[in-house]
Amino acid sequence: MKKWIYTLVFVLAVTTVLAACGGKEKGQAAGGDQAGSSEKSYTLKVANYYGLDHPQNIALKDKFKPLVEEKSGGSLKVEIYENNKLGGEKEFYTGVRNGTIELGVPGMIMQADVPQMGVPEWPFLMRDFKHAKAVLTGPIGQELAAELEKQQGVHVLAWTANGFRMVSSSKKVASMGDFKSLRLRMPNTPVFVKLGELLGATVSPMPLSEVFTALEQKVVHGQDNPIGVVKANGFYEVQKYILESRHGFTPNVLIINLKLWNGLSDNQKKALEEAAKEYADYQWQLSEESYESDKKFLMEKGMEFVTPDQNFMTQMQTAVQPIYDDYYSKFPWAKDLVEKVKNTQ
Repeated sequence: MKKWIYTLVFVLAVTTVLAACGGKEKGQAAGGDQAGSSEKSYTLKVANYYGLDHPQNIALKDKFKPLVEEKSGGSLKVEIYENNKLGGEKEFYTGVRNGTIELGVPGMIMQADVPQMGVPEWPFLMRDFKHAKAVLTGPIGQELAAELEKQQGVHVLAWTANGFRMVSSSKKVASMGDFKSLRLRMPNTPVFVKLGELLGATVSPMPLSEVFTALEQKVVHGQDNPIGVVKANGFYEVQKYILESRHGFTPNVLIINLKLWNGLSDNQKKALEEAAKEYADYQWQLSEESYESDKKFLMEKGMEFVTPDQNFMTQMQTAVQPIYDDYYSKFPWAKDLVEKVKNTQ
């Protein structure tokens, strides 16, 4: 009798467990999407080098984070690490590649290994924000993203805008001759180092995380970046002038570790893709619209803007032409790709 009772209890226990498992497999994720509880949950760290009030971090906070968490039914949580909190650009880009950091928003630091990624930054190539967005969110951007994934093990979720680069400095730059006495910080990428040298400056490559201190201690007289960076990183505290040279456009890419991406469920991938699209559209809008307000802010802080005339612009464009000649001789794809960018409407 006791043996029969023990058997019945065992059968009932197994049936209960199986029923519970079956119920979980049919569970609904928040938001109405089908998602089993077997779907693994992730906390996604997103690293970048921008200040908290830069359009990049505003868009990450206001769009990307809440949309990812909502659309994934809570299986994906997003943590934003701004202002080099997880290391400078090189460090967090490497972290995304090797999987110690899930997502990052680098610039084109990878162009030393994937030269095609540097093309959007080539001097005086992008005409305006609309042109840059059409290039990077269209077939050319897809082509570059595919090349990056193949070579570096990261998946591009979206292209966003840093903006048009200008020179901020403690010395006024109003002519080609003024570059000759300028110690200029540039990103440690070949195209910008060469650009600074061709303009006549003494170039000191360094990561963005070191720039404020270098400016404050007068290790360098100036640096180049979109003015949103000058504002968000407080460079106006140690700078007096901005040359509106618009000598290059710098994009960013929102990337995710490829192994992690491949391991996500279809529902999670869809959530990330949809959130990335809305975040990117918002970030492009903020970046373009913020120029005049950033300029006003910096002028109120005492910065003087120098607008080059057409003669000065032509002189700068002519001075940097050897960059194109060099790349055309090195890379058989370069000239064709540049023409595609120029012809993008």
